[in-house]
Amino acid sequence: MIAEDHTILREGLCALFAQRPDLVVVGEASDGREAIRCAEELKPDLLLLDLSMPRTNGLEALQDIKRVSPRTRVLVLTVHKTEDYVFTALKAGADGYVLKDSTAAELLLAVRSVLDGERYLAPPIASRVISGYLGTRDDPSPRLSFTELSTREREVLKLIAEGYRNREIGEYLCISPKTVEKHRANLMEKLQLHSVPALTAYAIEKGLITQ
Repeated sequence: MIAEDHTILREGLCALFAQRPDLVVVGEASDGREAIRCAEELKPDLLLLDLSMPRTNGLEALQDIKRVSPRTRVLVLTVHKTEDYVFTALKAGADGYVLKDSTAAELLLAVRSVLDGERYLAPPIASRVISGYLGTRDDPSPRLSFTELSTREREVLKLIAEGYRNREIGEYLCISPKTVEKHRANLMEKLQLHSVPALTAYAIEKGLITQ
């Protein structure tokens, strides 16, 4: 099954897999909510999942997909190369991570590896993961626990994870955008999470986001 919001890319992937007799596309989805619904209905062996999709983003959809179809293997296909995206996707349940600038041969290798029960990381991603791991082993600054966040910080975290911008969060909470930005910076420092996807995955893990 393919979950990708760009029609031309989705059609190209379908054409690629159609040339392989051992691979059959059983369904397509153009947003996160549709991906969850189709995964629950079709129970595909493998789901090729984009992280940046409308309605429900791929990171948020990933955990629900694993819940409604636990045996479905999930291979992330994305443009995002930063460690935060990789770690949060893997933590959310991804079985593999491959980049959209990969060759067709590498994508097919990733698909078959994940279908065979292995984990697959694109070579540039594997290199980043190793570097990130080695770089954090001696990190002396511990991450604060969720219970140590203030009520306001939890509110800001929830709204960030739901996709609201600083101005919108400020209007909702009746505070200035600069104050929101300060809360965002504090959250990233306290939790040692340095991107919106990482904060989003953390908020999902802590149950701040409900479907």
